[in-house]
Amino acid sequence: MSPASHRDESPDRLYTLTGGRTRSAPDAPFDLVTLVVAESEAAPGMQSEHAAILRMCRRPTAVVEVAAELALPIGIVRILLSDLLDTGRISARHPRASAHSLPDPDILEQVLVGLRNL
Repeated sequence: MSPASHRDESPDRLYTLTGGRTRSAPDAPFDLVTLVVAESEAAPGMQSEHAAILRMCRRPTAVVEVAAELALPIGIVRILLSDLLDTGRISARHPRASAHSLPDPDILEQVLVGLRNL
C-alpha cells in the first residue's frame, strides 16, 4: 500500500482543516519555494496540522516540503500557513530575499575594476 493511499483527501476533511476557506489571503507571501520558520512552539489545543507545521519548521523549510510532509494539497497548506503567519507563529521569506546571500556591491565593483585592468 503506498503512502498516498493512507491520505484522506476527501473534500469534507479538507473543508474541515481550513474552516471552509478555499483560498489563502490575497497578500499571503507563500509560493512553492518560500521558506517558513517557526517563531514559537506548538501549544496545547492547537490544530494538529498547525502543530505539525511548527515542529517541522524549526529550521527554514520550503512550502512544498511542508505540503509533501503533511500529504496535503499546496492550496490547503497555504491556508494553514496564512493562519500561522497572521498569529505571528511563523515567519516567511523568499530564498532570494536574503541580503546575506548577495555579494557586497563594493566588492563587485572592485572585481570589475580588476578585470578591466587585466
